[in-house]
Amino acid sequence: MTVWTAITIAMIAGAALSLQAPINAVLAKGTGHPLWAAAISFGVGLIALLMVGAASRTPLPMLSTTGALPWWAWVGGMMGAFYVASAIFVIPKLGAGTLVALVVAGQMLTALLLDHFGAFGLQEQGVTIWRAAGAVLLVAGVVLIRTA
Repeated sequence: MTVWTAITIAMIAGAALSLQAPINAVLAKGTGHPLWAAAISFGVGLIALLMVGAASRTPLPMLSTTGALPWWAWVGGMMGAFYVASAIFVIPKLGAGTLVALVVAGQMLTALLLDHFGAFGLQEQGVTIWRAAGAVLLVAGVVLIRTA
């Protein structure tokens, strides 16, 4: 995969993330509660992943391999569920722009810490003055988006 392909995929994923919250908010109105909307969203996502896996003939993981994973390798799905449910709850109050800005700011600050400490097997990349400045500017952008 080229860098430009990766950048394109990341941008499309970001667009999908921005679309997901307001679409799920409509689903929440129809189902009567954000948690049901989040559950349906994850169910549809599971079906889509199973279909893509079957169509691409991706082999199933071996139990011996997955059973040897550390406990924390299994919590990613819970974090995704927390994000989806939280986004559905707060998007009517914050709006899409503020929600996305806050999510990106939270992601960036956490990512800087993960890189700094080399958490979860990442290559250590210390927090430099430039990386810190970028995070500060990102947080400033959140403030501007929210107050404008």
